[in-house]
Amino acid sequence: MTQALPILSLVETRVLGVLAEKQRTVPDSYPLTLNSLVSGCNQKTSRNPVLDLSEAQVQAAIDSLKGYSLVAETSGGRAFRYEHNIDRVLRIPSQSVILLTVLMLRGPQTAGELRIACDRMHNFADISSVEAFLDELAERPAGALVVKLARLPGARESRWAHLLSGAPAEEVAGPASASSDAAYGAHDASLGEVAALRANVARLEAELASLKALVGRVCSELGISEAG
Repeated sequence: MTQALPILSLVETRVLGVLAEKQRTVPDSYPLTLNSLVSGCNQKTSRNPVLDLSEAQVQAAIDSLKGYSLVAETSGGRAFRYEHNIDRVLRIPSQSVILLTVLMLRGPQTAGELRIACDRMHNFADISSVEAFLDELAERPAGALVVKLARLPGARESRWAHLLSGAPAEEVAGPASASSDAAYGAHDASLGEVAALRANVARLEAELASLKALVGRVCSELGISEAG
C-alpha cells in the first residue's frame, strides 16, 4: 500500500471483516451480495459489538472501501457481489488476514482466544504461532496493524487489538481485585454500547434522509410545497 493506511470506521471494519470471514467459512457463496453482507454484519454471534446496520450504511461503507482498493465489486448473475483485497493491499499473508478478521469482528482478544476463534478459517498449530504472526503485524515496516494491550488486573495474558480504526482507547487499570475486574467489564461493555448507538444513529439519519427525499418527490408530483 503506497499511501498512508486510512482510519476506518466501525462499519467499514465490520464490512471488511465479514468479507474476509465469509471467504473462508462459506466459499460457495463468496463473493457476497449486498444482502448477504448486511446479514453477516448484523449477526448476533461472533460479533462485538452487535450492530443493526441498514443496506444504505453497508453500501456507503463498501463505496468508501472501494476507494481504498480494500473491496472490489464484481458483476455476475442478478446482483453485484463484493470481495476484499486485504492481503493484496496490505501485503500480508493469509494467516495475518485471518487474525485481523477476528479482531475486526470480535474486538480485542488474547492469543489463546484468537487461536480458538480462527479455527474455522485456519488451524494454528499452537499459541506461539499465533503470537509470531501478531508480532509481525505489530512490527510491520509499512506501519503496525495490531497492538498488544496492557495486561488487565488478574489476567494471565494480554489482549491484542487491531489498528485499522486508529489506536484503541487507553485502558485504565485499577487495583487487582474482583471489583476492578467487574468495573472493567462494565467499561468494556459501555464501549460496545456506544459503538452500537453510533451505528444506530447513522442508520436513523440515513433513513430520515430517504424519507425526506420521498416526501420531496411526492410533494413535487402533487404540485404542493413541502412546508404545506
